[in-house]
Amino acid sequence: MGFFNNMLGSGESIFKNEVALDYGFIPKVIPYREQQQRLVAAAINPLFNGRSGRNLLVHGPPGVGKTVACKHVVNEIEEHTEDIYVLYVNCWHKNTSYQIALELCEILGYRLTHNKKSDELFEVIKKLLNEKSAVLVFDEVDKLQDYDFLYFLLEEVYRKSIILITNYKSWITNLDERVKSRLMAELLEFLPYNKAETTGILKERLGYAFYPGVWPDEIFAKVAEKTYEHKDIRCGLYLLRESGNAAEERSSKKIELVDVAAATKKLDEFNIKNPDELQDDTKFVLDIVKKNSGQKIGDLFKKYQEEGGKRVYKSFQRKIKSLEEGRFVSVKKVTGAGGNTSIIEYKEQEKKLTEF
Repeated sequence: MGFFNNMLGSGESIFKNEVALDYGFIPKVIPYREQQQRLVAAAINPLFNGRSGRNLLVHGPPGVGKTVACKHVVNEIEEHTEDIYVLYVNCWHKNTSYQIALELCEILGYRLTHNKKSDELFEVIKKLLNEKSAVLVFDEVDKLQDYDFLYFLLEEVYRKSIILITNYKSWITNLDERVKSRLMAELLEFLPYNKAETTGILKERLGYAFYPGVWPDEIFAKVAEKTYEHKDIRCGLYLLRESGNAAEERSSKKIELVDVAAATKKLDEFNIKNPDELQDDTKFVLDIVKKNSGQKIGDLFKKYQEEGGKRVYKSFQRKIKSLEEGRFVSVKKVTGAGGNTSIIEYKEQEKKLTEF
């Protein structure tokens, strides 16, 4: 009868290499980012001739390949020479100069960090880096709490190329002038992928991750469409993996629409919380934003106080940040005559990933 033809046997899997669905996975070729990679390589290239390289501010929205493309380029350095250090730090996890100093020492193989102050650690880093040349990549720099380490590297390391990665082009406007004037960073923008590029990237990862025949074309098209709507490749990778997991739970050798629906429901629950689940004060802040969408954060805080809010400004900022992470609001950093500020906009929740 063939009832079991499409069911997985014991020990079988539809995944060929699930690691290929990790966002940090670096394929042999980074599609649609060749031009940006050439510009990163050009900034680094003077180091191969014993000269200092150029500094870059790499910016663009989340999930558009900034980190993967930069890592792909700098990883090639090890294939060409041992005379250039490559150091990568994610500033989400290491967001102070002291933490960054410890991380750089770890990468450089220096372990005697106990009871040493930042200044002492940076003297060690200076000595080690100046023995060679260095490419220093600092990802998610908008999470940094201070920039002392950056000033030190710019002043004390002779042959280097510093690459700063952020979602916000305006981040650089907040830099201390003494750092900004020494950094002289060139801007490199990563624009969102178009629909064809989004489909192509996911198709490539699908080929790495799954055995042939697992994904019917019409089902894969649903994932590509939803990923393009989100403008974030990470959403697509999540949907591919979770759809595969859902199919395996059914012991199926093929992905079906029910599996993609289960995956999109998970993504919906993960990324977009139910407003009813928010704490009362957070809901209060969200209501303020909803009624005054598009205003400056300082003006919203005044409205919050006028309507009875008791939190201080720092707490209000943290509430806005949590709402941004939950995709209830969007935050746009701008520079005007009065200095730097953030524009907060309410995001409508009417469109969910589960709506096919």
